[in-house]
Amino acid sequence: MELFGMDFGCVFGALSAGHIPPKDCLLPLMSKLLGYAIVAASTTVKLPQIMKILQNKSIKGLSVVSFELETIGYTIALAYCLHKGLPFSAYGELAFLLIQAMILVAILYYFSQPMGIKSWIRPLIYCAVAPTILAGQIEPVLFEALYASQHAIFFCARVPQIWKNYTSKSTGELSFLTSFMNFAGSMVRVFTSIQEKTPMSVVLGSVIGILTNGTILSQILLYSKQPSQSQKEKKMK
Repeated sequence: MELFGMDFGCVFGALSAGHIPPKDCLLPLMSKLLGYAIVAASTTVKLPQIMKILQNKSIKGLSVVSFELETIGYTIALAYCLHKGLPFSAYGELAFLLIQAMILVAILYYFSQPMGIKSWIRPLIYCAVAPTILAGQIEPVLFEALYASQHAIFFCARVPQIWKNYTSKSTGELSFLTSFMNFAGSMVRVFTSIQEKTPMSVVLGSVIGILTNGTILSQILLYSKQPSQSQKEKKMK
């Protein structure tokens, strides 16, 4: 009995016989279920961050470069998984995260007005190049190089935000819920990637996600208990 690539027959057979399903039967099913759960959760993972910005009409404490690099990373990762023909449960969240990331960057641009001509060069280049990458219309060697670079891109996407949080001792308008879901998703994705036998480079990306998202999440918890630099200055006045 299969449904969306998930084999329930082995589990149901063992349970009907009064036995605990064997590990070789249970782990792949758990991986698929968790994979689809991540995909489902990813449809709303950035909404708390988007709603917080719109509600407060502020992008205080947010690094625009971090979110731009994140969008580029999602684009490369999604294109690579499509090119490799991986099962949807192993990468499906990337499609939804990319869409939300682009919306988030657009909102950041809106609240960053006025923007100079140089600031518009980056999104224009992205819009020109991204369709080619997503369509897989590049040389295989270049594709592998791009995917190898996306780990560095995701890492560099988090560093400006982490540094900004550290220097200001505040996380501004960063959403705790979005950061927590990013962290939890990265942890679960390590397990599912190993079970789906995806390339180790995919697993490495999730490990980097755990480290960087975990750092940001810990900063939100730490600095939420401390007055920000601006609050300190007001008290001094």
